[in-house]
Amino acid sequence: MVAPPDNDVLWARALHYTHKDGSPALAGVSLGVRQGEILAVGGPSGSGKTTLLRCLSGMVRVREGEVWFNSSPVHTLGPLARERLRRERFGWIDPAPVLVPELNVWENTALPLMLRGSTRRRAKVAALEWLERLDAGELARKRPHQLRQAERQRVCIARALASTPTVLFADEPTAPLHRADRAHALRTLTTAARSHGITVVLATHDAETAALADRTVNLLDGRCVKTVHLPPAGDTTEGRAACSLSV
Repeated sequence: MVAPPDNDVLWARALHYTHKDGSPALAGVSLGVRQGEILAVGGPSGSGKTTLLRCLSGMVRVREGEVWFNSSPVHTLGPLARERLRRERFGWIDPAPVLVPELNVWENTALPLMLRGSTRRRAKVAALEWLERLDAGELARKRPHQLRQAERQRVCIARALASTPTVLFADEPTAPLHRADRAHALRTLTTAARSHGITVVLATHDAETAALADRTVNLLDGRCVKTVHLPPAGDTTEGRAACSLSV
């Protein structure tokens, strides 16, 4: 077992994962993600995007291969240690908005902070700030059942950002949103990530969404088939390969 490069906050090597029904999801994917980078994972439905995010975040344990976070192995951790890592260092946005029905909007947004040990007052301040940024401040005291789906998704995005995670995993985060809402939410997400140094791994099949990332890795049938680099303006050098190519 070889430790990953020092400048990679996330690093994976030769990941293999098979679904319970025996169908392969990942077939030897390797990649590195730098601190503060926004990496888009593209590909058609069924290509392995969600499975890759779940493996990188420790939500599921890889069958074969290695996953490292800040030079510490994730693939050797037990369920409780992986759950603690996700709670304290990672954020997650699902394509379908899921909120706790018994809590109002600001309480849902503040929940990850309170689970980390933050005071209710401090967590509320952070929650309200992020709800305002996502044009959801007026929803703060409503219950989830009173919200439209697009409103619930904005709350989920605010919840993920409020805890300022080291890495934010976003699985088709704007899928339920209309085009105008999608653009605003993505701008907020990417601006917040860059201003707070949050690393983002974003699964998407949408080219406009992927264009906001620093790099895009495309998957097909659980394999990396293409890496697109988007260097800063004026930079003509090609960045380090994000993914091992398997065709």
